[in-house]
Amino acid sequence: MINYHPNDDMLLEHAKGCLNLAMTTALSAHCELCSICQEKLTTMTQQHAHIALIEEDAAADELETSIDLDDMLNSIMLLTPSSASKRQSKSAIVTVKGHEYQLPNALRQQISGTWNGLGKISRMRLETDSGEARASLLHIDAGGEIPEHTHQGTELTLLLAGHFEDEFNRYSPGDFILLDSDHQHTPKTEDGCLCYTVVDAPLRFTKGISKLLNPIGELIY
Repeated sequence: MINYHPNDDMLLEHAKGCLNLAMTTALSAHCELCSICQEKLTTMTQQHAHIALIEEDAAADELETSIDLDDMLNSIMLLTPSSASKRQSKSAIVTVKGHEYQLPNALRQQISGTWNGLGKISRMRLETDSGEARASLLHIDAGGEIPEHTHQGTELTLLLAGHFEDEFNRYSPGDFILLDSDHQHTPKTEDGCLCYTVVDAPLRFTKGISKLLNPIGELIY
């Protein structure tokens, strides 16, 4: 069961096309996994399209149009069975540490990198159009954990497969978890998990030998 969702303001910005690539990917992937947010996004997209058409008509009311709003929205929001089948066939599959995962379609065109990591942690860098943001696929093998840390900026985690837990909760596939400098945690997983992550500043490790990584945080986040 999905318990963590993007808020309505973020969904509305997504419907308007105002988010950067990394966050657009995260919202799109979450909505593929979450019927509640998909329904909200569909409604917001329809409302935004309707308002845009009204504003356009008001600015150029001398032009006549035969566009039917319902037909236009249906063509935007709905896939024909054949195109849906074609899209599904192109879904990305990644393999890491002997595990195979099928990813949401939102990630399909970004999977072209290689895995890097140490121990039970593996990461694949993904494209982003923001100079500060870092987007990645993050895999934690069974029994692994990210050392205790807080955040100098924001950290978005979209759990794609498996489960992990921290000091706040236990998370399930589809959960959309947004944390900032007010949060300090130690994510860990018993059986392994795969996440899509976006961070806009280095993590700050707060315990043990991992604190030695803080001086080079700008290079490794």
